[in-house]
Amino acid sequence: MKLSRRRIFGLVAAITVLTGMAGALSFPALERHYMRQQATQDAVPLKLAAEGLRAALERYAPLPALIAERPELTALLNAPDDAALISAVNEALRQTATTVKASDVYLMDISGRTIAAASYLEPGSYLGRNFDYQSYFTQALNGDLSSFSVYGTTTGERGYFYAAPVEDGERIVGVLAIKFNISAFQSIWRGADSEFMVADRNDFVFMSSRPDWHFRAMRPLSEGTLRLIAQNLQYPIDRIDLLPITAVPLSADAQQVYIEGTNRESFVLSSLRLPDLDWTMSALSPRRPATLQALNTLLIAGLSALLALMGLLAYLLKQARQAEAFAKEQEAKRLLETAVAERTADLQTALGDLRQTQTDLIQAGKLSALGQMSAALSHEFNQPLAAVKSYADNAEAFLERDRVTEARDNISRISKMADRMATISAHLRNFARRPQQATGPLLLNAVIQDALAMTEMRLASEGGAVSYSPPDTEIWVTGGHVRLQQVIVNLINNALDAMEDQPTRVVTLTLDGTTLHVRDTGPGIAPEKVANIFDPFFTTKAPGKGLGLGLSISYNIVSDFGGTLSAKNHPDGGAIFSVTLRPAVPVEVAAQ
Repeated sequence: MKLSRRRIFGLVAAITVLTGMAGALSFPALERHYMRQQATQDAVPLKLAAEGLRAALERYAPLPALIAERPELTALLNAPDDAALISAVNEALRQTATTVKASDVYLMDISGRTIAAASYLEPGSYLGRNFDYQSYFTQALNGDLSSFSVYGTTTGERGYFYAAPVEDGERIVGVLAIKFNISAFQSIWRGADSEFMVADRNDFVFMSSRPDWHFRAMRPLSEGTLRLIAQNLQYPIDRIDLLPITAVPLSADAQQVYIEGTNRESFVLSSLRLPDLDWTMSALSPRRPATLQALNTLLIAGLSALLALMGLLAYLLKQARQAEAFAKEQEAKRLLETAVAERTADLQTALGDLRQTQTDLIQAGKLSALGQMSAALSHEFNQPLAAVKSYADNAEAFLERDRVTEARDNISRISKMADRMATISAHLRNFARRPQQATGPLLLNAVIQDALAMTEMRLASEGGAVSYSPPDTEIWVTGGHVRLQQVIVNLINNALDAMEDQPTRVVTLTLDGTTLHVRDTGPGIAPEKVANIFDPFFTTKAPGKGLGLGLSISYNIVSDFGGTLSAKNHPDGGAIFSVTLRPAVPVEVAAQ
């Protein structure tokens, strides 16, 4: 047995080591797989970001041509020494720049000299500067609309320039240019999960969501490229720095890149060419999610293998002890079946006793309630009896005087009094009768009306009222008529008890579907006692005023019907008890 167990554990250890080595060897390929997936997912936000950038640029493209059509610009170009006209054009351009949210709007003559600018009041104004070397100027002077990105050598502000020719008839007399701060275009990237950057044809980053990547070349620039940049003053040569980036291809449009800096950062880079602008836009998402996903995959695979090994180990060990375990299992099964049978019999007996006790408690509670209502019963019966005797004496006197109409009226009143006493007696018989255990469909309003009739005597003797509006339609619920009546009577009595110290006692009954709410305006239920309100022998009444069984019995009755009884404090004061019953299919009610 010991040798077999040693071999089993040795086999498991060997498989575990091999599994770990396989996972370590497969991790790089798995990580690259998830990085390619990440690059594919980044393609959608990258395309949206590119479209957003293109839309932002195109939104401002028509502005130079529209502004260039203003006649006062042509007038100033034809009379560049007119001081009043210079002042008016400067102010007009300043207001235009404010309206279109441009950094500057300036007018150049055909020599490239700036003769009016929106920034005429600022220290770094373009007034008097010559821009004949800029490509956007030369293109516009040739009659073309042009655009150009540049690092402002005058203001030190990154800008994007649009330019259009100013024409006087068929003749071009100047160029109107608008400069927008590039940072305004970058605002569309805020809140994105990825970093973005835009590079020109020379892989020079001039726009980026990361300020530390601005105006850095992703590869060393040739001498010819540097001379061209210096000639156009596109970027400050003395500020051009190399972005230390190392790339490892993942697919045709994706790379894994490392960017050196304060901390070495690793990204998954997805690129998109913008041929109309001759730019390349890239999205860089952190490599970490792909690494974590690869680790999670290996972890899940390792745990699955470990579980499989543990299952194999358990199976092999079980086989070695099968005979002994089988015998013990059979003996344990026999003992368990005997114990279960004995316990089941005990529970059945206890359940029968519990149901009988519950029925007896319900009956005892009703008889106790009848005892408490004895004074009211005496009043309810004595009053009609006294009236009957009075009406009988009156009828006899009227007959002696041959006043038949008055005698018949008194006899009719005697009959009504007898009906009233019969109704009271019927309610008392139904209330005191031992209920049957069967449940079935019944009309909820009929039960409520019977319960209200049972409380009329207490209300008449002690004072108080019940506010209740019967439903417009019949509501059928599942339950037992007498037992549900007992629950409602008990809740109404408890509500009246809770308001015994109040001058006005009104119990409010409302129906919400198959749920009956009984509310009082008493002091409510203490928060620490809400959880125990339905426990047997738990009561908040003074000693001698209750055993604490009414709510417990009511709770069990409603539970037997498949419903719920709950209690809480009302926001406007007092307590509210809710009886929710199962709906029932309407049936033809037999004649009572």
